[in-house]
Amino acid sequence: MLDSSLFFQIFYIIFAVLVIWAVAMSWYSQSKTLTTQPIKSFIHLLVWYLSYLLFPLFFMLLLVWSRGALSWWGAGIGLILTLWLGYARFIEPRTLVVKYTDYDLTDQKNTTPLKIALIADLHVGLFSGAKKQIQMIVERIQTEKPDIVVVAGDWTYEPTHHLADHLVAFQQLDMPVYSVNGNHDETYPGPPILALLKSALSEHNIIDIEQQVIEFDHFRLVGVGDLWAGKADMQFIAQLPQDKPYIIVSHNPDTVDMVPKLAYKALMLSGHTHGGQVEIPWFTNNMMKNKSRLGHKRGLYQHEHADVYVTVGTGMVGVPFRFRVPPTIDIICVS
Repeated sequence: MLDSSLFFQIFYIIFAVLVIWAVAMSWYSQSKTLTTQPIKSFIHLLVWYLSYLLFPLFFMLLLVWSRGALSWWGAGIGLILTLWLGYARFIEPRTLVVKYTDYDLTDQKNTTPLKIALIADLHVGLFSGAKKQIQMIVERIQTEKPDIVVVAGDWTYEPTHHLADHLVAFQQLDMPVYSVNGNHDETYPGPPILALLKSALSEHNIIDIEQQVIEFDHFRLVGVGDLWAGKADMQFIAQLPQDKPYIIVSHNPDTVDMVPKLAYKALMLSGHTHGGQVEIPWFTNNMMKNKSRLGHKRGLYQHEHADVYVTVGTGMVGVPFRFRVPPTIDIICVS
């Protein structure tokens, strides 16, 4: 059986090797992206790779506590913190859930509901959007059998040149996929990848509907550009036919404040907020003020001219953690 001194030596060696590996991988990974801020990307990736230190740290705390070198409350706090970070880093981001919501868009009775699969914030790049994750999302959507899929922006988060390869699973869907861009796709603050994204979406038959109108039996689907990119023009919708309601797709939910008065109250589908991504009482709500000045977070909100449904998305930005906000596919049954 290992004595304490030998165990500590092994621990320090493992710790040092992991740190060196994390630094090397972080710098290498950022060099492969299309980032315009390599130092910032390096720091974000460093958090991603250094999180593997949680595993040896957990066992180190157990040993130190078992040898009486650490009080029970000190060990308890350390172990709880380590487990919490480990869950938020390695488990919840891989836990995909489906949420169903019914929404009455029209006053017509006996209309067959149309199932919309709403996703957003895939953030293919630093932390999210690996081909395995995209495949899992696509397979789950296919299982739910929606009539259409809507992607409410932020496809990317400093991706590589191989963006199209990450999205290849979308070709497996046998229903149309409609999309608008988000701020990370529009250089706010994403790198200039619009041409790359346009090519990737076109290659996989994903339909960009910004400033476009798609006709359905009981409503029209219309796409609006990103608010932070200055492309959130809403006035053109008031000039369109008003014989049936509109479902508006716009990445930032605060765009709902710009919806003009229409003949029917519209429904807007958005993402952007990640639902806070890490849900901590008081702290998350205060942080959300930078994401949404109107207080949007997740779920359905009612406004004067339109309601807005905010999905928490599937990816991550800033920090590679999700806590109490698992990646989500929203199925909205519109009738």
